[in-house]
Amino acid sequence: MPMELKRIDETTWEIPRDGAMRVPARIYASHKLLKSIRADQTFVQARNVACLPGIQRMSYVMPDAHQGYGFPIGGVAAFDPDEGIISPGGVGYDINCGVRLLRTDYAAEDVAGRSKELLAGIFNEVPAGVGKSGVTKLSPGVLREILVKGAEWAVENGYGTAEDLRMTEEQGRMREAEAAGVSARALERGLPQLGTLGSGNHFLEIQKVDRILDPAAAKTFGLAAEGQVLVMIHCGSRGLGHQVASDYIQAMENAFGVEGLPDRELIHAPFRSPLGQSYYRAMCAAVNYAFANRQMIAHRVRGVFEKVLGSAAGMRQIYDVCHNVAKLENHVVDGREKSLCVHRKGATRSFGPGRREVPEAYRAVGQPVIIPGSMGTASYLLVGTPEAEALSFGSTAHGAGRVMSRHEALRRFRGERIREELAGRGIELKATSWKGVAEEASEAYKDVDEVVRVSQAAGLGRIVARVVPIGVMKG
Repeated sequence: MPMELKRIDETTWEIPRDGAMRVPARIYASHKLLKSIRADQTFVQARNVACLPGIQRMSYVMPDAHQGYGFPIGGVAAFDPDEGIISPGGVGYDINCGVRLLRTDYAAEDVAGRSKELLAGIFNEVPAGVGKSGVTKLSPGVLREILVKGAEWAVENGYGTAEDLRMTEEQGRMREAEAAGVSARALERGLPQLGTLGSGNHFLEIQKVDRILDPAAAKTFGLAAEGQVLVMIHCGSRGLGHQVASDYIQAMENAFGVEGLPDRELIHAPFRSPLGQSYYRAMCAAVNYAFANRQMIAHRVRGVFEKVLGSAAGMRQIYDVCHNVAKLENHVVDGREKSLCVHRKGATRSFGPGRREVPEAYRAVGQPVIIPGSMGTASYLLVGTPEAEALSFGSTAHGAGRVMSRHEALRRFRGERIREELAGRGIELKATSWKGVAEEASEAYKDVDEVVRVSQAAGLGRIVARVVPIGVMKG
């Protein structure tokens, strides 16, 4: 039996409250995107999330959504911390998978003859691929310090600048983090992987600004002109974050069981419970690991630019955004400001002007929102809006969103052919695996231009600039 879907306007749809649902579910999508979202269990998952204790307003689905573990990827839900829950499925396995964007003083013509050399240099300096080890040797004691201090540890040890921290969500450190709740197995997996890109949909791109659509915001963020060279880094907490998720899913199943849940993958704990707090603090530690990871990679990228082009001057960080996270934030519900535990699973924070969480340099404009595309396609820089806070607890899409399984992509595409196609468009590609390239073919993802168009049309973010790749590095 098809699920009832009520159309609100051109980009907004709703699953009305029914049965065990405590709130409605709201979907932001166009007719085109709706077709691909309908193809899996995304709507069922959004409805199931709406049944969870303490949920506020609605269960939200972003324009790039697809089926995930428990919560849809592209799902946003906020819970009253006193009456509600925290759920590993609402955060995801790759805790703080996120995106960092660096600007440069270079124009595309400055690197035209050196892009292959730049990409090769980055490929040598930034380990990538399944299980790849980093070049920094850590002791367990130092790793625990990183879990508490995040990107602050990296900057204190010479990897980047204090300005990087100012231009990072949470200033690169969630202060509620505790290493005590991170298992020995998670520590073991995290020890060798700091400063590594990983595999799957993680990537590093050398890009150029294709179009500037909001000149005032672009200037504030450091974009000077079309053709300006940027670097985008997309990765997360590697094996450590995955293990934290696995450990606490099992712990919550052992403690509470799955009876009565609409889906066993929605296992959760009351936020204020000892287990809920233990997971939250361990999750914060994994968030900090991911911040440090991207900080280390950014530092090595700057070193390659300096070596190949003679200078890394002007390689300032525009911003670093989280996906896959749960945070305590203040939002207005029913006319009253409340502290809420906001889960963003494959979604990006999109705060408008004036919020204290936005860096002071950007506070009059709003938070930068980075939405990467798929391999070889455009990516986007947006800015958060005041409307998004009422529409989605200040959230929007986090990328293009898959429409095809990796198995199906492997059946249809060949990595070598994709490299040839990209080369024909003047895009360099370096990868550790042709299989990985095939799995990440752009055709396996939604149209990022449409995802971003809907984000803007719905009021979730405002487009600042469209960027396109010059060189792509895949794990």
